[in-house]
Amino acid sequence: MTFGARMLKTGIAVTLALYVSMWLEFTPHVIAAVAAIFALQPTIYRSWRYFLQQVQANTLGAIIALLAGTYFSNEPIAIGVVCILVIMICMKLKMSESIGLTLVTVVSVMEASGDWEFALNRFLLSLIGIVAAFLVNIIFVPPDPREQFTKQIHRVFNQLSLLLRTAISDEIKEKVFREQKQELADGLQALTDKYKLLEEELKKLKRVKYRQTRQVVVYKQLLHNLQKGYEVLETVQEHYFQSERTKEINRRYDRHLESLIKFNEYVLLKFEEKVKPESWKAESIEEENNAFMKEATSDSDDSRESAHRLFIVAASIYEYGHQTIRSDRLVERKGHDDEESSALLE
Repeated sequence: MTFGARMLKTGIAVTLALYVSMWLEFTPHVIAAVAAIFALQPTIYRSWRYFLQQVQANTLGAIIALLAGTYFSNEPIAIGVVCILVIMICMKLKMSESIGLTLVTVVSVMEASGDWEFALNRFLLSLIGIVAAFLVNIIFVPPDPREQFTKQIHRVFNQLSLLLRTAISDEIKEKVFREQKQELADGLQALTDKYKLLEEELKKLKRVKYRQTRQVVVYKQLLHNLQKGYEVLETVQEHYFQSERTKEINRRYDRHLESLIKFNEYVLLKFEEKVKPESWKAESIEEENNAFMKEATSDSDDSRESAHRLFIVAASIYEYGHQTIRSDRLVERKGHDDEESSALLE
């Protein structure tokens, strides 16, 4: 487990919510703390959206709870019925993200049984927590999905690289391979979620720059590239070792995979502008990829099932190479766009 900015900000938001509620002499302070924990979001856009939703949902929930407490009772069954009603309303208004904290407000307000001052106190405590989390999120180390995506893509690639380099040689113990592969799958899922945050944030911006759009296109392709690498692992596991193959075939597949991995690493370094753009020509790897597929096609002329299995593996490796080449071209294009933008600003 790594200590991240979100852990730190959660602690700061809870502390701030508690201090403000103590300063205003609102009790119980724990409601403000719980609200702060719920309200912390992974992006600035989501923080703002959640803030607006929570204000609306909590206001609505507090009013319903106050009326229910005034005209009915605060018996457990009544609280349960009101909670169901509030959930239904929130879902109807497409504010499902706000349900958890809104229910905390509903339950705490219904304790008042018609006491407006008591109910207002509970409602304001929730607002204190929401505002505290919102302010902390935008002031202290504001979340940057792009930077997080870039760091995470390298971690995922390192895991993929280890498994692909040893996939054909079958050097890793089976238990270790399964564990590493599961970690890689989890990492890819987390990377996919991070990309969705990036895409969501871009779509909600009123004035989207061309450069930002290009960046997201590159991010999507880099993610797709890694997913194709993961598919190679699954294909090798499913078909390669169930086929008849010679030492020459093993060497050829292993050598080509090694070459593609190195090129993928180069593309990621070029994406971060750490290597010279022209230090590796994509045309050379494209020729190599085509030659590999041509040889694999020749091997598959055999009508045996074994040859067909090898062809499936070869096709998966070829597609991984094709997507890596495509990634390189998009990164190259992004670099030219950045140079053109800089020239215009000078």
